[in-house]
Amino acid sequence: MQMHKPLQGLRVIELGQLLAGPFAGCMLGYFGAEVIKVEPPGGDPIRNWREVKDGTSLWWRSLARNKKCISVDLKTPEGRDLVRQLLVGADIVIENFRPGVMENWGLDPESLRQENPRLIYARISGYGQTGPYAKKPGFASACEGISGFRYLNGYPDEVPVRPNLSLGDSVSGLHAVIGIMMALRARDEKVGDQSTEGQVVDVALYESMFNLLEAVIPEYHGADIIRQPSGTTVTGIVPTNTYKCKDGKFLVIGGNGDSIFTRLMQAVGRDDMAVNQDYATNADRVRHEAEIDAVLKAWCAKYKLEDALAILEAQRIPCGPVYSAEDMMNDRHFNERGLFEQVEINGEPLKIPAILPKLEETPGGTDWAGPELGAHTDEVLTGLGLNTEQITKLKKSGVITDY
Repeated sequence: MQMHKPLQGLRVIELGQLLAGPFAGCMLGYFGAEVIKVEPPGGDPIRNWREVKDGTSLWWRSLARNKKCISVDLKTPEGRDLVRQLLVGADIVIENFRPGVMENWGLDPESLRQENPRLIYARISGYGQTGPYAKKPGFASACEGISGFRYLNGYPDEVPVRPNLSLGDSVSGLHAVIGIMMALRARDEKVGDQSTEGQVVDVALYESMFNLLEAVIPEYHGADIIRQPSGTTVTGIVPTNTYKCKDGKFLVIGGNGDSIFTRLMQAVGRDDMAVNQDYATNADRVRHEAEIDAVLKAWCAKYKLEDALAILEAQRIPCGPVYSAEDMMNDRHFNERGLFEQVEINGEPLKIPAILPKLEETPGGTDWAGPELGAHTDEVLTGLGLNTEQITKLKKSGVITDY
C-alpha cells in the first residue's frame, strides 16, 4: 500500500527555470505536492546541460522527478491567460524570473490576489524584489561572491575557489521551501473562524548564502576581524583538517573537542601532547595549530586510509574519507540508508539521489523521472476545462508545445 505523503493535496505551479526554483519544486513534489512545471517552447535549459543521454540531460531526470510538464509560450496573451487559470487554482507558485517580469505579464502577486487570496507566491531572484540591486542579473556564481561566501573559500592571497556545484541555487531552493512551509502554516492557521491569506516569499540568492556565514558579521562588528580563507581548515577550531594518507587517499579528521583531542593524540602515539596543558583547550590548540597539524600530517602519511580509519575509529575520533560518486554508490551505509532510487529511462535503469530529510511516518519518494517536454499538456489543460479542439488549436498556433 502506498504511504501518504505529507504535501498531498497541494498544487504547485513552477514557473522557474534552471536550478533554484526547480530544486524547490522538486522537493515539494517528492513529498507529495502536485507540481505542474510550465516550460517555455524550447524547454528548461537544464534539459540539455551537462551529461546528455538520448537527447536529455541525466540531471533533468532527477531534478524534474514527479513533475507534470507542460510547455506554454508566456510571451503570448493566450499563454499568459492559461497560466493565470492555473494560478487561480493553485496553492503555491514558484517563479525565478528577473524582478518585474511577472508584473509586466500581469501575473504578479497583486494582480492575482483578488482571484486567489490564499496563493503563496515564492519569488526567487539574485538580489531580492526590492533594493538598488533588484534588477541586476543574478546567477548563483555572482551572488555567491557578493554574499561573502566566496571570500572565505580557498587559500590566503589566492583566487577564491568555488565548489564544483551550483551551491547558491540549491541553498536558495532550500530557503524557498522553508519559506513556503512557514507561509503555509500561517495561511492555514485559523484566526477565529477565518483562515488567513497567502503571502509573498521573497528569496534572494545572495541572502541565502549570506545566511550561512555563522559569526562572520559579529566578529567584524564586535572585534574588527575580517575572517579570511583558510584552505582545508576552519578558522578558530583546531584540529580539523584533511590529510593525505600513504595510498594517496584523503582523510578528514575533526579532533577539536577537548576530550576528543586527548584520545586523538593517544591514537597517533603522542601521549605527551595528550596530557600537555599547552593543548588543553581549543584556544590553546589554536595557538599551536601548525605544530598539531604537522603531527597529524606525518602520522597519516605512514598509513593507508583504511588502516588510519580503523585506528582512529577505535578511539571514537570523528573522521572519514573524502568520497567520489563512485565511492558513495559502493558504500553499504549509503545504500542501506536508501540514498539512491532507481527510475527507468527508455527501458534502462538510472540511479538518482533520494531527496532528504527522511520522515518516519510520511516519507517522500520518486514516482517518475523527469518527463519529456509537454508530456502532461493535454492532461493539465483538460483539467482547466479545455476540450480537444481548443487544445489542438493552441498547439497549431504555437501557444503550447507538445513533443
